[in-house]
Amino acid sequence: MDNKLVQFTIFVSIFLTMAQNKEWFVSWFNTKYYHILYKHRDDTEAQEFMQNLVKLLKFKKDDLLLDLGCGKGRHSIFLNSLGYNIVGADLSKNSIQFAKKFENERLQFVEHDMRNPFKNKYNAVLNLFTSFGFFEDDNEDIAILKNIKNSLLPNGIAVIDFMNAEKVIANLVAKEVQTIDGITFHISRYVDNGFIVKEINFEADGEQHTYFEKVKSLNLEKINSYVSSVGFKIKHIFGNYQLADFDASNSDRLILVLE
Repeated sequence: MDNKLVQFTIFVSIFLTMAQNKEWFVSWFNTKYYHILYKHRDDTEAQEFMQNLVKLLKFKKDDLLLDLGCGKGRHSIFLNSLGYNIVGADLSKNSIQFAKKFENERLQFVEHDMRNPFKNKYNAVLNLFTSFGFFEDDNEDIAILKNIKNSLLPNGIAVIDFMNAEKVIANLVAKEVQTIDGITFHISRYVDNGFIVKEINFEADGEQHTYFEKVKSLNLEKINSYVSSVGFKIKHIFGNYQLADFDASNSDRLILVLE
């Protein structure tokens, strides 16, 4: 192969990897491989969380709720089964196409980048299962919180369900291999420049693939600085889906109810 062609091929490969790494969610969430890797995700815990949240916040049946970063709609679909009006929003075209199979008069799904303002107003906005903290620039995360705040009706509330970064880092599994549907996923986890990174390498459909999941290592103090800067107040802080008190060393989640 000509040296110039080799150099060009290497350049393209590096460029694509860097692009995936920068806005990893744009490419990774929209692939079939993402859904294959996480196909065995148990919905039981998510449903328990929604039941506990509904009981705590006392949503009314005529309230309109936004599930922001809804993925394939597991939280939205379950909340709708409890009788609530839900809009599920996600950047992934493939996820929304799948979720639309479950639409009805009280459940809708739309493609939406949470960095963009919302047209409608909601009684509650739910940002669940660590669908926050993806961006290098803090101002982008803060802009998302502004969008959420501006989309709320008077007396509306927001819920941010984030990982407990301190516990995640303390218990990070550096290397893991999973074989699912004939695909062997080689997973590496590490902390890089303030982000918890999951690097996923595998061969499928005759090609070698590399994808990243990068979530900012946000502790309670940092997130509180974000929410305070947009005028939110923290009403509740929980450490798991059973709504136990938050403990930085031991809690699995960092769940904030904002008003």
